[in-house]
Amino acid sequence: MKNFQVKFKRVLLKLSGEALMGRQGYGVDPLVAASIADQIKEVHRLGVELSIVIGGGNIFRGVAASAKGMDRVSGDVMGMLATMINAIALQDALEKVKVITRVMSAIEMREVAEPFIRRRALRHLEKKRVVIFAAGTGNPYFSTDTAAALRAMEIKAEVILKATRVDGIYDSDPLKNRGAKMFREISYIDVLKKGLAVMDTTAISLCMDNKMPIIVFNLLKRGNIKRTVLGATVGTLVHL
Repeated sequence: MKNFQVKFKRVLLKLSGEALMGRQGYGVDPLVAASIADQIKEVHRLGVELSIVIGGGNIFRGVAASAKGMDRVSGDVMGMLATMINAIALQDALEKVKVITRVMSAIEMREVAEPFIRRRALRHLEKKRVVIFAAGTGNPYFSTDTAAALRAMEIKAEVILKATRVDGIYDSDPLKNRGAKMFREISYIDVLKKGLAVMDTTAISLCMDNKMPIIVFNLLKRGNIKRTVLGATVGTLVHL
């Protein structure tokens, strides 16, 4: 069901692995996955071509493991495999609500996912299938934020929707500082200069170089994904 009010026809949604964790300390909460799937379905029904990159921090963080002495490459590969677990969990939740979904992996594992092939991904989107990009970029030393930026460019998305636990981008951590000020709009350069923890510097630089807007919003407020694609002022817009 299409809607003439839709502002963005093709979007990339960036989810953290922690988004699937809920109040658990680890892993995937099926109820949270189902709630996210319901919100994605609302957007999908508008006719939006939707792709997703999901992190793996609820299961394993390569950077954290590296800090404790593990080889960084080994840690990052384990982190990429963690994103595959999350991608399959989200695919299951989406297909339970009748949203046709494809998982595409940057690391070949044909038994569980398709290999990432750009033209095939575009074809899935044109057929109104939700596409989940897993395993990051397939390379160590690159975060899933960078993977989100890269995939957004490759599929010619109009915007990256970065889902967080807070309402937008603040000048300091709003969970620690009640006086933190939220930005409604901010430039890529200011994000980099101020060292704001939005996405990593590689991802922000890639978006800046390719003029890819980013909207940072609160996933915990149900309906925010839909409001964003309909053009409502939600969260913080990062642009030139």
